[in-house]
Amino acid sequence: MKKLMAGLCLVAGVLTGAQASEGGFAWDKAPNRTNDVVALQNGAKLFVNYCLNCHSAAFMRFNRLKDIGLSDQQIKDNLLFTTDKVGETMRAAIDPKQAKDWFGANPPDLTVISRSRAGHGGTGADYLYTYLRSYYRDDTKATGWNNMVFPSVAMPNPLWELQGERKPLYEVTSEHGHEVHVFKGWEQVKPGTMSPLAFDQATGDLVSYLQWMAEPAQNTRVRVGVWVMIFLGVFTFIAWRLNAAFWKDVK
Repeated sequence: MKKLMAGLCLVAGVLTGAQASEGGFAWDKAPNRTNDVVALQNGAKLFVNYCLNCHSAAFMRFNRLKDIGLSDQQIKDNLLFTTDKVGETMRAAIDPKQAKDWFGANPPDLTVISRSRAGHGGTGADYLYTYLRSYYRDDTKATGWNNMVFPSVAMPNPLWELQGERKPLYEVTSEHGHEVHVFKGWEQVKPGTMSPLAFDQATGDLVSYLQWMAEPAQNTRVRVGVWVMIFLGVFTFIAWRLNAAFWKDVK
């Protein structure tokens, strides 16, 4: 019995840890704008200005941004801060040794981050969309920031100037004789340079760009796949009718 109880406690601990790793926080549905060129261009601008300082996208070249309507000259004039060549990959400006000293680990590469963060709460885009909008001030942390989706996250809020500062609001309830703090919403402490609606719009553009960057050919692949399925459907119908015509006199 003692071994059984110990095993159940271990399983409960693992499940609790898994829930804590995602903050026990419901993910919001991210907008899908991977077909919206204007949104992708804005997302690329936000990525270069607010993410590329610390995070690389080592499997994406700047000149691939021509697929979302940008010219080489536009890329050079507006997006090249870490290199002087359009054909170079998106490398972070930060020194890896300094990053490890500051954050405890090197910031992860973001090329396929939107595909690697999918879970039972939703898609990787849903996770990123919720994560970037769930920072709050926490003076007990070294960076001064915490996150509802990723508690005790090492990365400070990269978009705090745009979003401002917020704090979570909780409702205290009783469950099985214990106090439970239920998240109820946010209170804006200090305004940012964007309104909440504009910030959500910008975050959606950034997440859509991260989705597109993870597989730039995805939309083309889907379009080609639809036409292939239509062709196969038409061909199957023609083959069925030809078969009926060839065998109609055979008894």
